[in-house]
Amino acid sequence: MLLHEYGSPSADLVLLQPVDAHDLSLMERELAAIRAQCGDDFRLIAVEVEHWNADLSPWESPAVFGKEGFAGKARDTLESIKPLCADMSKTYLIGGYSLAGLFALWAACETNLFAGVAAASPSVWFPGFADYMKDCPVQCEKVYLSLGDREEKTRNPVMATVAARAREIYEDLCAQGLNCTLEWNEGNHFQNADDRTAKAFVWAIQHCR
Repeated sequence: MLLHEYGSPSADLVLLQPVDAHDLSLMERELAAIRAQCGDDFRLIAVEVEHWNADLSPWESPAVFGKEGFAGKARDTLESIKPLCADMSKTYLIGGYSLAGLFALWAACETNLFAGVAAASPSVWFPGFADYMKDCPVQCEKVYLSLGDREEKTRNPVMATVAARAREIYEDLCAQGLNCTLEWNEGNHFQNADDRTAKAFVWAIQHCR
């Protein structure tokens, strides 16, 4: 796990984002979009994972596309992230795109370290995840969810459930009385990841300050 730090090291607001090499290539654009809405007073720690499907999946699951399955090593990743939240005088938000967005939701169910979640196009099609969130509610009060309006239009029968699962999770969070939103973006899953992630963090920042 490699850490890439951006923004103000002394900021009281810390954003934590699991990333891969592609995310890192878009990070400056994401940061610029966040700064345009929220100013410079934040620190972002991008946590580069080595094996995306393995390190961010909450439990083992067979492959749903390609040949690579999910090894369920999210708990190890979360344990590596927890020391980054040791200063309890600061506010921590966790977020990410795709499977990292799913990880962020799961992490907020497992610990109360985070004030909010910024889940952009999260992979909530992941088998069993919506039911897991019913049994293990999030431990924060601010949750942002988004999806592209064409993400469910896929021939993959598992991934095609993403919109239904997102709506189900959103309705459950609202029923729990949490401050939650579900935003729809134009396009499929592979469009404007940096912009969508920035919008997620902007919402979380504005609702947690």
